[in-house]
Formats: sequence, structure tokens, C-alpha cells
Amino acid sequence: MFSTKWSYRIFDGTNILLLLGFSVLTFIPFLHVFAMSFLSLDNAKEFQRFLLWPTQWDFTSYQYIYDTRIFFSSLKNTVWITVVGTLINIAFTSSMAYSCSRRSFSGKRWIMLMVLFTMLFNGGLIPTYLVVNGLGLIDSLWAIVIPSAVSAFNMIVLKEFFEGIHESILESAKIDGCNDLGIFFRIVLPLSLPALATFTLFYAVANWNQYFASIIYTNSSDLWPLQVLLRQVVMVGQSDIFGAIDLSAPPPPPLSIQMATVMYTSLPILLLYPFLQKYFVKGMTLGAVKG
Repeated sequence: MFSTKWSYRIFDGTNILLLLGFSVLTFIPFLHVFAMSFLSLDNAKEFQRFLLWPTQWDFTSYQYIYDTRIFFSSLKNTVWITVVGTLINIAFTSSMAYSCSRRSFSGKRWIMLMVLFTMLFNGGLIPTYLVVNGLGLIDSLWAIVIPSAVSAFNMIVLKEFFEGIHESILESAKIDGCNDLGIFFRIVLPLSLPALATFTLFYAVANWNQYFASIIYTNSSDLWPLQVLLRQVVMVGQSDIFGAIDLSAPPPPPLSIQMATVMYTSLPILLLYPFLQKYFVKGMTLGAVKG
């Protein structure tokens, strides 16, 4: 018979091995894309193999994409959508969640019913398009960030977090002469940084990966974000969309251009993720605990 101590060790060891195995399985496709992005015409036979590490370091595909106007135009659009969209998301979600978390707000029940209703039903693509068109937002970046300003799920979780803030703290601020806006900005938001960091990352990743709204609401390639550019290159197969920079030299292989585009699109959010990942568990746990 194993002692309780050894049983825990075996259980923990098994979990660690399983999680490491799953981590390796999820990392292998990324390594393959990374390796294939460095292939050139000289080693075209390597395209038939499953590579996990580059056999030759050739940056032609990266330089080919980097030297084009459409790449930087798409990068600028994606950064704008991510920054502006995330600021709008956090501003609307936090203010709405705080209002609905206060007992003194008499209309919060009806607002919460409408929020819950949107989680089960929506108007559909055509009515939404007609609303966006009626607001004059078609063929603009605002059409991408305004319709998705608030996530119903995130708003409800953040509301539960705000309700966990002890009422005595807010009452003390009111006694000291602080109004509702002062309480929100000077007390509630500083106490909610873990939860706000969590939802900021959620919104930022969603905005960075935004492509469907861009396809529906924009008509010009000048408004394409990186994800639409990636879709055109990888799924539609328009590897020549970047154009030929040097006509005297042949362009890189289409598959290498596709993989390099995937790397360009994925690396920024992968580099940002570790800095905010520590807030995940803490922010979501605090949002689910009543004080």
C-alpha cells in the first residue's frame, strides 16, 4: 500500500507528464510553420518533408513581405483596431458593469435582462449590417470596433467582481465627499486591476484576430487588418498579393511566403501574452468570489 504522500506524488507526476505531452503536441505545428518560413527555391525539395527546424536560414520570404506597402498598411490597421478597440471595450464594459453592480441603480434588472437576452439571441448578420450601414460606418475601421464594444459574458463576470468590493469602502468615500465618478476612477478601478488586466488581454487578442467584421464591413484593401491579409495569402492562395519588389530576382516560394506571413501575424501577440498571463487565474477567481 502506498502512503498518502506517495499517492500525491504519483498523481502530480502523472499530471505533469500529461501536461508536458500536450504542450509538446501544441508546439509542434508552430515549429513546423517556423521552419517552413525559412525555405527558399534552392532547397525546394524540403517542402515535401515535415520539418521541425530550418535546414537553411533564408530570410528572403520575411524580407519580401517586409518591403511591401500592403503589409505595413495592414499592420497599422491591426494596431489601431487592437488599441482603440480594446480601450472602447474596457471603457464600456467596466462602466456598464459598475453601474449594474450598484444596489442604488433601479434600472439594473432590466438592463441585465437585455444583456442576458443578447447571449441567447441576436439580430443576425443582415440586420446588423443594415444598422452599421445606417450609421454610416461602412468602409471604415469604426465598423469593426463599435458593434463589438461590449461582451455580455465579460460584462457579467466583471459585474460580479465589482459586487465583491465591500460596500463600506464605497460608503467611506462618499462620506469624504467623493462622487460616483470619483469612486469609480479612484477606488473601484485601482482595486480591479487584476480583473481589468484579464479582460484587457481577452479583448486585445480578440481584436488582434479580428477578420470577419473586416470582410463584411470594408471594401478597400487599404483597410485590411493583418488577419484578412493572412486569409488572402494562406486560404485564398494569393501569395503574389505583396507584389514583386526586385524584378531581377525570382520571388520566394508561395508556401514559404504563407508561413512567414503566419509568423509575422502571430509573434506580436505571443510576445505580449507572457506579461499578462499571470493575471488570468487571479482575475477570473476574484471575479467569481463574493466578499
